[in-house]
Amino acid sequence: MDRVESLANQIFEDYKDYGVDRKEIVEKLRKLLIEFRVPENEAVRTIRNYIIREYGAPATVRRERITKIEEIKEPNKWVTVKAKVIQLWESSSPSIAQVGLIGDETGYIRFLVWTKAKKQPVDEGKSYIFRNVVVDDYGGVLRLNVTKISEIEEIEEGVKVKPPEELSEDVEVVGALVAIQQNSGLIQRCSVEGCNRVIKMGKCPEHGKTKAKDDLRIKGVLDDGYRTYEVIINEEGVESLTGINLEKAKKIAEETLDRGAVLTELKKMLLGKYLRVVGTATPRYLIAKHVEFFRPDIRKEIEKVKALLEEV
Repeated sequence: MDRVESLANQIFEDYKDYGVDRKEIVEKLRKLLIEFRVPENEAVRTIRNYIIREYGAPATVRRERITKIEEIKEPNKWVTVKAKVIQLWESSSPSIAQVGLIGDETGYIRFLVWTKAKKQPVDEGKSYIFRNVVVDDYGGVLRLNVTKISEIEEIEEGVKVKPPEELSEDVEVVGALVAIQQNSGLIQRCSVEGCNRVIKMGKCPEHGKTKAKDDLRIKGVLDDGYRTYEVIINEEGVESLTGINLEKAKKIAEETLDRGAVLTELKKMLLGKYLRVVGTATPRYLIAKHVEFFRPDIRKEIEKVKALLEEV
């Protein structure tokens, strides 16, 4: 089904009780969108106004077709969801205004608001109707995209969500470390009690300029062949893989007069390597509790292949 048909179906469902002709809606929409290149939201508004005028339909007609998050199974679908903003995360790109996690009583899903959409920011803990948002697949994970033609409406009704403990699960993942991101290596954290946020450009996002404390970590991307995980490996995990602990990292930085030299060294040692990670998977991160290089048992693998060949 193309976009014109999809929009026509939405309009028809809103006004079908007033005797509207679906075929007429399709023809008028196609003419506006394709022949006259009218912006999509303006074309839809024009068709709605036509129906109100010609068929006597009330201007306030709007039957929400709310999609439950657990029903979102595949990309390239346009949906409307009613959800609560669970978490907002720091955007990694100027093209993305907001990114985070929303949820309803059936599940959770990532969302992002594109800067070009020019939408009012949403707030953690508040509930909204996200209209006309499109599902895509990023690294094997579905997410909702708020674009120019989307609408975000804050609602007073508090959307119920799954219990917080269902946000995470213990997993074991074997995959290749395909990227090590910035803010890895020898980093600085806010020393204010209970904060511990990473300091960037000399400032804590919460407390501004404050005393910093050093830490060592890897923030990377692990690919298991089916999906990608944003993995966080703490100092203990970094040391077990590389032999570099916090004190050694400081020494590298002092000798080279460059804190970034630690990140360079970690990339040389770990990029492309296969790791076995046991940890907690949250909607955004895989937080490693134990990490080691993956070394498959060749004999067992050969036996598996032999068994498969025998079955064939």
